[in-house]
Amino acid sequence: MLKEIYTTHEEKMKKALEALRKDLASLRAGRATPALLDKVLVDYYGTPTPVNQVANVSVPEPRLITLQPWEKSMLGPIEKAILKSDLGLTPNSDGSVIRLNIPQLTQQRRTELVKMVHKKAEDARVAVRNIRRDANDGIKKIEKEKSASEDETKKAQEDMQKLTDKYIKEIDQVMGSKEKEIMEV
Repeated sequence: MLKEIYTTHEEKMKKALEALRKDLASLRAGRATPALLDKVLVDYYGTPTPVNQVANVSVPEPRLITLQPWEKSMLGPIEKAILKSDLGLTPNSDGSVIRLNIPQLTQQRRTELVKMVHKKAEDARVAVRNIRRDANDGIKKIEKEKSASEDETKKAQEDMQKLTDKYIKEIDQVMGSKEKEIMEV
């Protein structure tokens, strides 16, 4: 019973960490990466579809992303989707390939991005702590039902705290590496 609580809540913590990683991957850090376009959805015959499913996305240079649509008719919808997105990028098309130039980040923009990274990391930490709280509530409930001894529940709570510390440390590492990437000139 206590093992089940531990494993299900560990799984939830993993998901919180993965969600943070995904979120930060789509943040523009002044360097071109296909992950920047992960949240851009194109209207593909009435269905919102990720850009990487309607075009070949590549990074030939550190400040350039190229998109080659699999169908010529998709050039316009892809351009519209990029312009509508919150990326702040302007697509340049030559009739067969779309080029996205990634501009150099200003110091002010870097600072804003770092603040955003800190906020997202804090949200992830809060999520992990909430998961720990839920697990501890479950452990206390088991103790009240007399399904486990006081020592077992105390050990389970200590294990949950160690797990929480581990994931918060990982969140801090992810945040630190993204911050370093953003501040890199």
